[in-house]
Amino acid sequence: MTQKKISPAVVTVAGSLPPSYEEANAGCPGYCYSDGAFLWDDQNIRRVFVRKVYLIVMLQLSVTLLIVSLFTFYEPVMFYIQTHPALYSTSSLLFLVTYLMLACCGDLRRQFPWNLILLSVFTLCMAFMLGFVSSHYNTRSVIVCLGVTAVVCVCVTVFSFQTKVDVTSFQGLLLNLCLVLLICSIVVGFIVPFGFVPWLHTLYGILGAVTFTMFLAFDTQLLMGNRQYTVSPEEYVFAALTLYLDIIYIFTHILQLFSDGYE
Repeated sequence: MTQKKISPAVVTVAGSLPPSYEEANAGCPGYCYSDGAFLWDDQNIRRVFVRKVYLIVMLQLSVTLLIVSLFTFYEPVMFYIQTHPALYSTSSLLFLVTYLMLACCGDLRRQFPWNLILLSVFTLCMAFMLGFVSSHYNTRSVIVCLGVTAVVCVCVTVFSFQTKVDVTSFQGLLLNLCLVLLICSIVVGFIVPFGFVPWLHTLYGILGAVTFTMFLAFDTQLLMGNRQYTVSPEEYVFAALTLYLDIIYIFTHILQLFSDGYE
């Protein structure tokens, strides 16, 4: 029986604390043992990672769909939240705090169970905000947008897994789309107080939907592990967070196309 060699960066002295995330990975860019026996890019590990991420995303979307449906189809709840806008402001603040903690605090993002607790609070806040916005549209608009979003997300996911095109290398294109979307949102923000401009809101909705559809393809391929850029399997919470936000933003921008609703 042969004994596996391991990198000195991951050796700990008995009785001492385990190494930090940075110490464990120092000098080992491939996340592997020196003899190649263990790799984060191992296909079995990657498959488990992908399943875990999509399970979390499915739970997030299920909770979001439940809350949006409650706010949209149950009139007493719809009336209550529309007459108490302070709830939206509170949810927005809590959403921002939890998002910054998950996005900026790497150690906290990888520390169980705090990462899942923060992700749960983040999801509930986003679901409440989305439900509040959806309650101002008529029900047929919301149903149509949910259906269109589901079809778009399934198609993009299948494309991302099957295509040979490396979307993770399109960072320049994504940056330009974000800049154009930012400029368009600033223009819309200045014009809205003076009146509703249908074509401008339609343009903003289309541009936003295209941008975040591209981001969904980008983030999906980051999970796969065989592209120019990949995400570490330890970052399952962050990966779920990005996919969830991509889907939510696609829905909100498609909903923007139905600003007038149906009569």
